[in-house]
Amino acid sequence: MRLPRALRQTLTIARRDFVATVFTPIFLLFLLAPVIMGSFATIGSLGAMNASAGSAAKARLVAIVPAREAVLLRDADAALRPLFPRDARPPTLEIRAPSGHAAAPREMLASAGTDVEAVLTGPLDRPQIVRAGDARHDAAYLAALADRALRMSRDPAARSVPEISVAPRGAPSAGGRSASGFLAVFGVFFLTLFLSGQVVGTMAEERNNKVIEVLAAAVPLESVFLGKLLGMFGVAAMFVAFWGVVLSQIGAMLPDGLDAFTPAVGLVPFALLFVAYFTMAYLLLGSVFLGVGAQASTMREIQMLSLPITIVQVAMFGLSSAAAANPDSPIALVAAVVPLSSPFAMAGRAAIEPEIWPHLLALGWQALWVAIFIMIGARLFRRGVLQSGSPAGAWRKLFGRSGRTRERVGY
Repeated sequence: MRLPRALRQTLTIARRDFVATVFTPIFLLFLLAPVIMGSFATIGSLGAMNASAGSAAKARLVAIVPAREAVLLRDADAALRPLFPRDARPPTLEIRAPSGHAAAPREMLASAGTDVEAVLTGPLDRPQIVRAGDARHDAAYLAALADRALRMSRDPAARSVPEISVAPRGAPSAGGRSASGFLAVFGVFFLTLFLSGQVVGTMAEERNNKVIEVLAAAVPLESVFLGKLLGMFGVAAMFVAFWGVVLSQIGAMLPDGLDAFTPAVGLVPFALLFVAYFTMAYLLLGSVFLGVGAQASTMREIQMLSLPITIVQVAMFGLSSAAAANPDSPIALVAAVVPLSSPFAMAGRAAIEPEIWPHLLALGWQALWVAIFIMIGARLFRRGVLQSGSPAGAWRKLFGRSGRTRERVGY
């Protein structure tokens, strides 16, 4: 039975489009899109969890009491702490012997080494508790410990009457610095990934229109690449400046207690370093995307080449997040040295560590790799597009002459 001609033509077109879509690498990426998106979300959540865990590990409650009362407080803590859910338990209790220094509790709150949230001193029936501005629940827990320890040592009907006061922190908390470090990493990553992708389409469009060949005939190809990169960076900088001004005007609406997130290097140096690292991250990723756009001639090729770069960049974000959570670990050094993760990792370091000189070295290191990526992209474009040759691999075209073939002339 023969199908009507119109139906056969329709099925032919449908089969052609189906085969052209399914039997391509892009369709495989489409099938794996949920896995890829889930991986992105997992990496981001793990980074946030590492920052949160690092903050919680540094927090402390301090009780300055004699040895006998110290035993009672430890017993009370062992009895009350399991009553809280694991993710909502109070900070670790630390017992210290009295020093006779009246200002010791406030000095502990001002210490930058660990996050002392609240300090208990005095007798258990009338304890004096000094807490940080955002540690109301921690102070209440210390008061509950004193009350339970008092009833364990005396009449069960005895009650503790605490005196709670608030003292400002003298320096940003270590946990706050870890959190601000993660926010710095995420901020540079988000802005870079959001704004640098437009470089690919621009380069591919001008290649198809033969504009890039005209420019390359007039000026060195490296100058073309760098000029286009700086031009697109100017557009990105205008975007960031616009939203930066908008967000700066709503500072009065932000909640109190944000002083804990003050960067270690200070607000003004941190702002300058953040801009510098965003610039370097954009130039690094943009130079890679620029080279990709120079090699691709269709949107399908752009997608096929850009997605692996984006996946690598998300992996660099995960590496930098782990470095922000553990600034003294070997992984932090690795993240600072790897070119594509270095801007993220060093932006997080600026929020955690007060030293300035490592940032000068890092910016020079990143600028060197921007130049290397631009030269590689220009050389790939010159050998792969501007010169005739066989469809050999890009690396073969880049480093060898064997990629060229002589054209045969048919008679």
